[in-house]
Amino acid sequence: MQTLKFARKSRFNTLELITIMNEERIEEIGENHVGTSAKTPLRADAFDISDDEKIKRIEESVKDILNTLGMDLTDDSLQGTPKRVAKAFVNEIFMGLNPKHKPKASTFENNYNYGEMLVEKNIVVYSTCEHHLLPIIGRAHVAYISDGKVIGLSKMNRIVEYFAKRPQVQERLTMQVVQAMQEALGTEDVACVIDAKHLCVNSRGIKDIESSTVTAEFGGKFKNQDTKREFLDYLKLETEFE
Repeated sequence: MQTLKFARKSRFNTLELITIMNEERIEEIGENHVGTSAKTPLRADAFDISDDEKIKRIEESVKDILNTLGMDLTDDSLQGTPKRVAKAFVNEIFMGLNPKHKPKASTFENNYNYGEMLVEKNIVVYSTCEHHLLPIIGRAHVAYISDGKVIGLSKMNRIVEYFAKRPQVQERLTMQVVQAMQEALGTEDVACVIDAKHLCVNSRGIKDIESSTVTAEFGGKFKNQDTKREFLDYLKLETEFE
């Protein structure tokens, strides 16, 4: 009987220890801004309810958060905040979660036989860190080499925006942009570099307002060192319009 009691006690402590270790791992992943998947982690039932229903539910959740913080929601300035936040989450900040917003990447035949790389620089990135739900703000630089198809310039911006408008990690965002471009163009010869500031680093934690994060993904011919160097050299060019 004494042995059985000891075994039960040891088992309980082991489970407790595993729980603590898991919590520490989750915290470590968040604090170190580590991504755990190349795909956005969405549940299978993510779109079983309408956007209107999501807005209603999020509105109530935001009310709970503000009430818990001690805010007076009868104040004129705060009365509409829960609904404003909910609408912004669903319709703007996280609109890229919904596949219905995925841009149609119209492509055309490369009839003028342009054979060099095309680079779209300084595409504005507004995203959200999935660990702290704080902004990621930066620039994306996207390039491809045509294998018979070309894509509209604005579509490159829209692809970046679509994948940015969701809870993200920068590495995944960079990869998703490249993969979407490769799929649209039917070629592996696509590259993307993103340079961005993370407010979860700049405004909390270490509070380093100067640092930025650079990520890159190179496909096909861009894995060649000369081609990669050519692309990176283009990024050094300063564009000014007077």
